[in-house]
Amino acid sequence: MQKKQLVRQKNMSNAAKILAKRKQFVPHAIGIFNPSTAASASGSTITDADGKVMIDFAGGIGVVNAGHCPPTVVKAIAEQAAKLIHCSFNVASYEVYIQLAEKLATMFPHGDATKVMLTNSGAESVENAIKIARQATGRPAIICYEGAFHGRSMMAMTLTSKVGYKMGCGPFAPEVYRIPYPDYYRDANGLNEDDFSDRHLRELEIFFQTQVPQQQVAAIIIEPVQGEGGFNVIPEKYIKGLRKICDTYGILLILDEVQSGFGRTGKWAAYEHFNVIPDLSTWAKSMGSGMPIGCVIGRAAIMDSCKPSTIGGTYPGNPVCCAAALATIEYMEEININALGEKVGAIVRQRFNEMKSKFPAIGDVRGLGAMMAFELVKNSDPFQPDGDTCKKLIAYCAAHGLIVINAGINGNVIRILSPLVISEELLNKGLDIIESGLREILG
Repeated sequence: MQKKQLVRQKNMSNAAKILAKRKQFVPHAIGIFNPSTAASASGSTITDADGKVMIDFAGGIGVVNAGHCPPTVVKAIAEQAAKLIHCSFNVASYEVYIQLAEKLATMFPHGDATKVMLTNSGAESVENAIKIARQATGRPAIICYEGAFHGRSMMAMTLTSKVGYKMGCGPFAPEVYRIPYPDYYRDANGLNEDDFSDRHLRELEIFFQTQVPQQQVAAIIIEPVQGEGGFNVIPEKYIKGLRKICDTYGILLILDEVQSGFGRTGKWAAYEHFNVIPDLSTWAKSMGSGMPIGCVIGRAAIMDSCKPSTIGGTYPGNPVCCAAALATIEYMEEININALGEKVGAIVRQRFNEMKSKFPAIGDVRGLGAMMAFELVKNSDPFQPDGDTCKKLIAYCAAHGLIVINAGINGNVIRILSPLVISEELLNKGLDIIESGLREILG
């Protein structure tokens, strides 16, 4: 059977061959978010296996804020690989790990003294943040949110809300409790944003009386801007009220900045928009321009509460990944990544609002900085998600030279995670493709 398939593949394009072999040799469960291929990439474009240049609005799912293959990062990777690829930080300490930890602690101070542990990914950062919170407080319970995405490892998957990512994977981790995310678009019911936030904060207080007592809660983990959940932005009054509740009851506040960090929202951290400092925060994605690296940042006293060897691992803080992260952050500083995030976000928001005025199928435009999205619905009803149109639009874009991906628990949100170094010309060209696709699909 496989020989016949290989014969058929000889007459295919290079891209079609890759996709066919993927189907043949890679488990189907590893999702295909966009029907494209990649042979090389630079800046804000990807060249596919047939040599077609594609505008990239996915950014490796928010990983290449600083663009594909920045030359200084490529150079740092090569130079570090020639000196030291691996020895494990537990076995022998090396300077590049310390340099990165110091840089991150300086950029993201959590109180008077801050410490950093490096990880391999966002999910691993979340796993370790939960372990740290439980040890620091001596409490078992964790509160998370509807619409959340925190990863696919077991604790991270437990915290993740989308059922489709969890089918058949249980039983899940115990002592995890879920509450509604303050989703203003769907649930405002005529309230202004402050009154809406007050209502949700009151419901959290009631939750402590009906579901889990506050003295048993180690931490509340929340995304300032939900990623997979559909780019829902936390109301400012809610997150400030949440900070106050956590302080009152000795609960740790964990902010997941894996997708929203490093300039994506126009600031290094999304929480900087709200003047709120977490006890612990989790990071990854654009931290290393695509190299597998993340971290947990936290107040030193909390980080030091863990027992020896309860956190860490063989690969976290790999020297090559650390060098990539340091070079990425330095490059981001040089190009003023936050200003680029603001500029890209302003252009996308304006264009999306113009599209909303033309196409009633766009129920909402939302986001923070360059973490922008629009939601497709039927009959202008937030509770009638239109995932079919979203799929058609993604396919249209791919056929016309644009890579874009969806979000939301119903797959009906188009999200923009383009490299922030994208030119205004390419950005508008990509947005033109989206608008043309909407016009063709919706008439």
